[in-house]
Amino acid sequence: MITITPAAAEKIRQAAAESGEETPLLRVAVQRLADGSLDYGIGFDQTRPGDAFVEVAGVMLVVAPPSQALIEGTQIDFVEVEPGEFRFIFA
Repeated sequence: MITITPAAAEKIRQAAAESGEETPLLRVAVQRLADGSLDYGIGFDQTRPGDAFVEVAGVMLVVAPPSQALIEGTQIDFVEVEPGEFRFIFA
C-alpha cells in the first residue's frame, strides 16, 4: 500500500512525541487535482468509519476510502530540499 523511509518514520515519531500523542494515528490523504496531479496531506487524526489501517515502519497510518486507491505504491520520505530546509515528500 504505502511505505515510509526510516528518516520519515523517525520524524513522524518525533513530532508525535512533541505533540503529546500517546497513540499517534497519522492520516494520509491524497486527491487528484483538475490538472491530473496528486495533492498529498498528512496529519495526526482520529479514526473514521471506512478507514484502512496499516502499520509501516512503526507508524500507524489511517487512510480514508477516497484516498486508498490513489495512495497505493506511494513512499513518504523526509529530505533536505535545500540547505537547512527539510520536508516530507511523496513519491
